[in-house]
Amino acid sequence: MQADLSPVIAATAQWLTRSYPAPGGALATALCEAQARQAATLAARLRYPTAMDAALVGLAGPGGSARLDRVTGTGDAGRQPWRTWVDEVVASWAACLLAEPGLASVAATALGHPSTEFRRLLDPDEGDLRAGALLRHPDLLSPVASLHRPALLARLDPDATLVP
Repeated sequence: MQADLSPVIAATAQWLTRSYPAPGGALATALCEAQARQAATLAARLRYPTAMDAALVGLAGPGGSARLDRVTGTGDAGRQPWRTWVDEVVASWAACLLAEPGLASVAATALGHPSTEFRRLLDPDEGDLRAGALLRHPDLLSPVASLHRPALLARLDPDATLVP
């Protein structure tokens, strides 16, 4: 992972887990966070495939969670500084990957990453699925996933050029 994308990945994963929390205790929360982080990591690598892309988002900033908060109905969620590092496109693409395991597998393959790196996303066990029940629910994710799904599908088009 490019270190420059770490704040975007962390903030976007945090936004996902706060918007779609795990039912249950600490273990469920940790499993949900792991899935959200893996989805956000894969989405960020697709969105910003080069070191130059990562550097540019580091300079310009990713845009924040304001629109996502409106779409999900959370409104003004408290103005926490980390929310400025949420990337709307990364969150939307991560939502697509969480809701559609087949699409997540295509994305990992497109980037040439082994499935073991994203095991909780690509091959979740029963505990992962219980913990991520809200995080992976296609109907709940639909408003966020639909924001930038066409761009994700275009990026994953086998005829599209991806820079590793």
